[in-house]
Amino acid sequence: MAKYIYPAVFTLEDEGGYSINFPDIESCYTSAETLEEGLKMAEDVLCLMLYEMEENGKAIPKASGIKDLELAENEFATLVACDTLEYRKFYNSKAVKKTLSIPAWLNTMAEKEDINFSAVLQKALKAELNI
Repeated sequence: MAKYIYPAVFTLEDEGGYSINFPDIESCYTSAETLEEGLKMAEDVLCLMLYEMEENGKAIPKASGIKDLELAENEFATLVACDTLEYRKFYNSKAVKKTLSIPAWLNTMAEKEDINFSAVLQKALKAELNI
């Protein structure tokens, strides 16, 4: 889970709109009618692909330098950034039940103080993971 920056190639289509691809990531492409929509779509598809690669334990390819890309006359390149942690939080926030064990005395004390066990565990996990 990380922040990434990759070059995207925008191709101006004859009938209007853009096709967008990421040369460093296989099968990572999208399209849009406008440049603004294209930038949003590019970020979304980049995050989706990198998220899937992380989930499946695949190696994340190194990003090419934007100046190293060979472009056609109807193409331009720009850098697109994404954060797979933010993507993960937004699209995969369903609750998961976990069973855990704590000493009985700690459980008694926490219940007397109306401690929310889920909230404490989430806070501790975030601190442990530095997120």
